[in-house]
Amino acid sequence: MTAPHPTTLLPYAERIKLHSNPTARRILEIMDRKKTNLAVSVDVTSAAEALEVVKRVGASVCMVKTHCDIFEDFSPAFTEELVRLSKELDFVIFEDRKFADIGNTVSLQYSSGVHKIASWSDLTNAHPVPGPGIIKGLATVGQPLGRGLLLLAEMSSAGSLAVGGYTEQTFDMARKAGRDFVIGFIAQNRVDKDASPEKGEDWLIMSPGVGLAAKGDSLGQQYRTPREVVIEAGADVIIVGRGIYGVQGGEQAVKDEAERYRVEGWKAYEERLARK
Repeated sequence: MTAPHPTTLLPYAERIKLHSNPTARRILEIMDRKKTNLAVSVDVTSAAEALEVVKRVGASVCMVKTHCDIFEDFSPAFTEELVRLSKELDFVIFEDRKFADIGNTVSLQYSSGVHKIASWSDLTNAHPVPGPGIIKGLATVGQPLGRGLLLLAEMSSAGSLAVGGYTEQTFDMARKAGRDFVIGFIAQNRVDKDASPEKGEDWLIMSPGVGLAAKGDSLGQQYRTPREVVIEAGADVIIVGRGIYGVQGGEQAVKDEAERYRVEGWKAYEERLARK
């Protein structure tokens, strides 16, 4: 059996001091306080419906993930209410924008336009394809606001090209950029192979494609259980979407399913810590 990554043997609470970025610290503080490593991806096309889902799952999550460009009724009123709920229910907002352009363009996409993402989202992400300029462009906007950035090192879809050398170069790019703004990765495994918490280096790994029942969908999504993701792959945050908000049975059923995933994710985390 492969030895566990040293980061995975540390409690979330002990990893807070390894981060200077305010969003990274807040994520870990919430995870420890609420005993949850669950993020819910609210992939519905109505902002009004998204807020209803957030109200149902908020007590069980450390993070809510949005795709603001799919909302047919997006408005500043939506983001104002989302921010209010994030404070009331104690979670971080992650806009899954997946920026993928040159630095100047992404800085404008992040700060301006209809969505003004940096003004309300604690966390966002980017593809490393354009090179380190994408980090610099986003950092000029987000870092002064205390925001955080994840790089897409791996994806959960079948046939993804984000593998091998691409993933390794993504980690190298993040390491060279420093951890004042880049706080981790969207990945399926621990991509920070030689990172050492003993030397003060810590990265957050967030994994989508988590499910307790289904193993995939017709569009190439592949699912793993919370235990596979947290214990075997070493991820810190499990990201669940349709498996929670798409459950049949109404408002209480969604609440119950979110809590079920929270319990399973936390149980896996505690089992991971017990491997010391």
